[in-house]
Amino acid sequence: MTHYTPLITILVAGFGLAFIFGYLAHCLRISPIVGYIIAGVAIGPSTPGYIADRALTAELAEIGVILLMFSVGLHFSLSDLQSVKKIAIPGAIAQMIIATLLGIGFSSLIGWPLATGLIFGLALSVASTVVLIRALEEWNFLKTINGRIAVGWLIVEDLAIIIILIFLPSLAAMTGIQAAEKSSASPFFLVGVTLLKAITFFTLMLIFGRRYLPRLLASVAKKGSNELFRLGVLAIALVVAFTAANLFGVSLALGAFFAGMFLSESKLSSRAAEETLPLRDAFAVLFFISVGMLLRPEILISQPLLVLMTVSIIIMGKSFIAFFIVRLFHYPFHTALIISVSLAQIGEFSFILAQLGYKLEMLSEQAKDLILVGAIISIMINPMLFALINRFKSEQIRDTN
Repeated sequence: MTHYTPLITILVAGFGLAFIFGYLAHCLRISPIVGYIIAGVAIGPSTPGYIADRALTAELAEIGVILLMFSVGLHFSLSDLQSVKKIAIPGAIAQMIIATLLGIGFSSLIGWPLATGLIFGLALSVASTVVLIRALEEWNFLKTINGRIAVGWLIVEDLAIIIILIFLPSLAAMTGIQAAEKSSASPFFLVGVTLLKAITFFTLMLIFGRRYLPRLLASVAKKGSNELFRLGVLAIALVVAFTAANLFGVSLALGAFFAGMFLSESKLSSRAAEETLPLRDAFAVLFFISVGMLLRPEILISQPLLVLMTVSIIIMGKSFIAFFIVRLFHYPFHTALIISVSLAQIGEFSFILAQLGYKLEMLSEQAKDLILVGAIISIMINPMLFALINRFKSEQIRDTN
């Protein structure tokens, strides 16, 4: 007897195709993320054959976002940021502002509303943590001053986007796109309420989470059961995220980030990150698959000029901005080159922002597709740019010798 099992079918089709395309991408020295997104396109409505249940996939992907943000929180280190704050903080903020303005300028040229241009520009301004860390590790830059600046820069970008994600629903209300149509409350009142809820949640996490979450984890660790420890870490991430969303109106992603951030002060944070890594990676794959399901590949043929302009902003625009800023702070040419190439891509936060913007009706389908295509192309090109830097450095050393 054949049973209708949509969840199992999604997992089989999703993980199976993600493995195949991810493996092929890795063989081509491209980030496996590209393969996962292509797997999503394959089981999405834009291609013939099996079409996965989008709602169910989105829920599974939400778990991926929670675990991804929890992991970002676990690795968040104020000391890392402190050592490079003089360049990372002003540099990241300036780069995000200028890149966002480029996105707004692009959107105004093709007649998009200001709100769409703002979300589009912000999505293009933030680099992928996953892609950047993997690239720095592969080329042995992570432990250098160049790597520390790039990571510190990215921490500032991540924090800025997290704050934006908090207020995006209220911004939708202020622009009158969605929430204002469904609520008689003043948009400024909604912003105030959102801010109050976020501050309340953060204060409670600061008072109770900072004190009790590490203690709870330490208590579980004393039992000597790896299985129980792993379950405890997962439960903390999901319960805090769920509580944040349902009691304080804060996003699941933000709740998970704070849970990870306060656990990062525990001596067991490295073990917690290690224990949740397999689950995080598995569900993160489903997140990238869900992103691929939203992509319409025909945009590459129907609007190649817009795709080219989007990719140019990501790869050339952001790189030139970052290069100029780093040189302005009197860092060497090679440092500026590494930082600029590190940031010449977009990824998971851009996807989260694009999905939320689309859900709030602030982002058009065309803008969403351009962000997704821009991300895929920039992630594919990024390893080639690092290879060029390495070759350039090798030639310089050879010429010097």
